[in-house]
Amino acid sequence: MDYRENYERWLNHPNLSIETKEELKALSEQEIKDAFYTDVAFGTAGMRGLMGLGPNRLNIYTIRKATLGFANYLNKNSKHSVAIAYDNRYNSKEFAFDCARLLAANGIETYIFDSLRPTPELSYTVRYFKCDGGIMITASHNPKEYNGYKLYDETGCQLIPELAAKVIDEIGKLGDILDILPPENYDESLIHIVNKEVDDAYYADCLSIQLRKGLNKDFKIAFSPEHGTSYYPVMDTLKMAGYDVVAVESQSVFDPAFSATKTPNPEEPGAYEEVLKLAKQINAKLLLVTDPDGDRMGVGILHHGDYIVLNGNQTGALLLEYILSSYEDLGIKVENPCMFNTIVTSDIGEAIARYHGCDNERTLTGFKYIGNKVRQYETTHEKNYVFGYEESYGSLIRPFVRDKDATQACLLLAEACAYYLEQGKTLMDVMNEAYDKVGYYYDTQFSIMLPGADGAVKLQQIMTNVRNNPLQIPGYRTLKIEDYKLQKVYEGDQVNDFAEHDVSDVLKYYLEDGSFIAIRPSGTEPKCKCYLSVKDTSMEKAKEKCTGFIDYVKQIMQ
Repeated sequence: MDYRENYERWLNHPNLSIETKEELKALSEQEIKDAFYTDVAFGTAGMRGLMGLGPNRLNIYTIRKATLGFANYLNKNSKHSVAIAYDNRYNSKEFAFDCARLLAANGIETYIFDSLRPTPELSYTVRYFKCDGGIMITASHNPKEYNGYKLYDETGCQLIPELAAKVIDEIGKLGDILDILPPENYDESLIHIVNKEVDDAYYADCLSIQLRKGLNKDFKIAFSPEHGTSYYPVMDTLKMAGYDVVAVESQSVFDPAFSATKTPNPEEPGAYEEVLKLAKQINAKLLLVTDPDGDRMGVGILHHGDYIVLNGNQTGALLLEYILSSYEDLGIKVENPCMFNTIVTSDIGEAIARYHGCDNERTLTGFKYIGNKVRQYETTHEKNYVFGYEESYGSLIRPFVRDKDATQACLLLAEACAYYLEQGKTLMDVMNEAYDKVGYYYDTQFSIMLPGADGAVKLQQIMTNVRNNPLQIPGYRTLKIEDYKLQKVYEGDQVNDFAEHDVSDVLKYYLEDGSFIAIRPSGTEPKCKCYLSVKDTSMEKAKEKCTGFIDYVKQIMQ
């Protein structure tokens, strides 16, 4: 049915209240089209979208249908326990407890927190209680209008496509979304409220990642949780480790409106305005920012009197350099060490890993793929995990969690800062030394926002265009193209099958100068993303070259 028919069906459905129908009547024609033309879908980070009424929105009905499908999947596979957590967003707690009641009505035991917790702690809780799965209600770093729903397996890893497909299949078997009602009868004893017990265990494991505990920590750290879940985990673990950390007071309130920040996304400059003010007031050597669900970390460094904000590629590279060089200095031996990142992450991480004799494997975008690699090598013992990260400001130090973990990242980054300060260096000095060793990489990205039904059509047109008309930047020969959707590699006159990864709508271009450009639709927001990793003999030359690349690619995409 078309969007209008779908809208009229909701408007006349007997299970919707008069108040809800009045909300539907207040929608504009464009809002109706965008909310009813399709169903909200699972992407690289689960189901995420604007909150509101309609099948293409996050609401109690779309959440309930997904949860019932998950319940049927679990019961079909003799799995009967789920951990549930939620962030500070509008409706998150309501959605989470509705999930718990619906699961209980289907005979599934749940462990749900009494208040908000970060995404990595949900992953930890799945493992702590040996649950069969997990649900996290969050929209991560998206604006306040969004919410989301992420599913986890028994290892605490987000569902990989193979498992997600089975859940989607169960969801597809369900009838009318509006006929899935809240349960009137369920066994309340199946719902367990979780509190400090898991916090204490999680904090203890986070503190165990420290490599050097006797460092001089007489410097200040400025921190912002961006109104989100990381306030207590980051503040508590840093203080327990002996660091002098001060939080941005206005952004330490659990506020679903994100009132005191321009954006809760550490990838955007607006997220740093208040923490930079605080850092200058207290003369902080380091500033840290976490996103609302506590899986991503942004970093700023006091260097020669100015604060330099790093991107996710630089932060990941710094953590990797500190871990691997510390292992060498401390005599920590790891057999067959391997670092994991993604196909759109800068090549500098791989270069640093190779410099230290560490292998590197790349996955598709989405930390579930890295978490799945951990599981794979725990079974085969072919390689040993030493670090994993994405360019999108997320990393995992130790895999007692199977998702990005900003608490661990903040703690180890603070330790690296302390260690290098003792040597008279800032983290930016260390970053520059890394460039000297392995090459200069300038990494950036840009996006084209494409909201609504019309935007979805335009997005497909862009991907079709760049697929049918490969990038040919004047003066820079393209050596290889990887098409992850068609599973093909184009190299010179050769066309080969490419089955190293799952199918994904990504195009990656390798240039003869060592640079790459990758284009893909976002898995969590209505936009097309372009990633550039540009290599040259100096940072200035790489930046200058990148400007030309961006201008060319924007013309092609638009």
